Amino acid sequence: MVYNSVYYDAVQMIERLHRRFLDVMKVELERRGIQDINNIQALILYNIGDDELTVGELTLRGYYLGSNVSYNVKKMVENDYLMQARSVHDKRSIRVRLSEKGLELKGFITDLLARHEEMLKSTDLSEAKFKELSQILRMLERFWTSQTNFTGLDSLDGFD
Repeated sequence: MVYNSVYYDAVQMIERLHRRFLDVMKVELERRGIQDINNIQALILYNIGDDELTVGELTLRGYYLGSNVSYNVKKMVENDYLMQARSVHDKRSIRVRLSEKGLELKGFITDLLARHEEMLKSTDLSEAKFKELSQILRMLERFWTSQTNFTGLDSLDGFD
């Protein structure tokens, strides 16, 4: 028997929405004729932004799996979206940042997100609703994070 509840329905919706957004990104890349980077790599690139990061820092920031980030970073370096250099402070560590080609793609994604936000203004999905949604999702993230601690959660104090 599968457990069914409002909570689990929400968990499934979060998962579906993530996949759907990846679909949107894939379609947008295809429309633009971009074939040398995939949707996941494009989002990793966007999350690097204007920073210079190690793969470890990127993993922590984006909640990606380390081995997947390493592979995707390697592919983005090969396709000239990222530049990499050894860290001045730790020669074992490699730092990555966007190349000119990567900055162009970041600009495209920024424009895409802005276009979506503008389109949403003509719907019932107001900025206030998105703020409330973000607040709820942050609370859920804190709850799930607390569940990965060995001490667990004694109460839901601080989750409202």
